[in-house]
Amino acid sequence: MARILITGSSDGLGSLAAQALVKRGHRVVLHARNEQRARDAYKACPDAESVLIADLSDLTETKRLAEEANMLGEFDCVIHNAGLYLGGYRKTGEGLPSVTAVNSVAPYVLTCLIRRPKRLVFVTSSMHSGGDASLRDWTWQSRGEREWSDKQAYSDSKLHNVLLAFGFARRWKDVESNTIDPGWVATKMGGRNATDDIQLAVKTYVMLAEGCGQSGKFFNSGKTTTYSKAADDERLQDKFLQECEKNTGVSIPESVDRSSEL
Repeated sequence: MARILITGSSDGLGSLAAQALVKRGHRVVLHARNEQRARDAYKACPDAESVLIADLSDLTETKRLAEEANMLGEFDCVIHNAGLYLGGYRKTGEGLPSVTAVNSVAPYVLTCLIRRPKRLVFVTSSMHSGGDASLRDWTWQSRGEREWSDKQAYSDSKLHNVLLAFGFARRWKDVESNTIDPGWVATKMGGRNATDDIQLAVKTYVMLAEGCGQSGKFFNSGKTTTYSKAADDERLQDKFLQECEKNTGVSIPESVDRSSEL
């Protein structure tokens, strides 16, 4: 069976996906941003292999999470599920808005630093269609807190997630790299009035974690679906990857290191 790391799995879809995967016999490593959330994660999914703790708005902690994940061994799949939406600018130690750090930068850093898995899953949203495809001031350094918009920053970050999924799919032909829009589902982020099928969203997580035989695809409700065509622009994918490297100092490994295989 597979070994799977799910970021942001103390509640919501991350936790539900972890529970479903454990029930199917997989080994799941959870992630939470602090000790209390880690206890919540274990309580919800007591049969998980372990839980790792890191605040993904902090670049140093994100890098440490990758190191700790590598110490556990190799993963068959990494699901980049952690995400923020509302809450304002919340400037990080690196000067980034927390939404940008957690939603956009952390998945890039973890993908580059965690030993390459067989599958990558990047969680996006239908709101990616409102993301700024110019990538002008994608870190909000010029506009700053005065011009901050939760909705725009979140939409931008969800477009970034699709660019990451497609960009890594092009570079790493030995990896299934896909993105999933879970839909508007009743989680803490989605709210009680959400109308989409949360169980179908979980099933789609499971399908991609176990392998779907496709890469560079956009999934919703268990099947490929339409998305912003801006994400198909290979130059845009490359530009965003380059921007991430420039802002983090973390480069994309181009070759597979199998020397440490367990």
